[in-house]
Amino acid sequence: MDGAEVILLYELVAELTDQMLAAARKEDWTLLSQLEAKCAQYVETLKQNETGVALSDDRRERKIEILKKILEDDKDIRNLTSPGLQKLSAMIKSTGTEIKLSKTYGMNQRG
Repeated sequence: MDGAEVILLYELVAELTDQMLAAARKEDWTLLSQLEAKCAQYVETLKQNETGVALSDDRRERKIEILKKILEDDKDIRNLTSPGLQKLSAMIKSTGTEIKLSKTYGMNQRG
């Protein structure tokens, strides 16, 4: 992998995070999940192949710009998804408590 390929992969990740942000804004969690999986594949490719690739100063600057955009998108996505995840977590906890109570006190047993 050369410097141009590395930058291309970073640009693809940035494009995906932009699409993920749009999906989060629309509350399209299925699409967000699909895009996240694609993004993870590109990130894994970068992890496996970027080591040892020398970047020119221009490409290094471009990489920094791209990373800033990716991080900003990631922050915005987390801000959009966090309230929903907290609500889901509370619902799961509540359901778990109901199950424990039912098992402990036999609330659902027929007698």
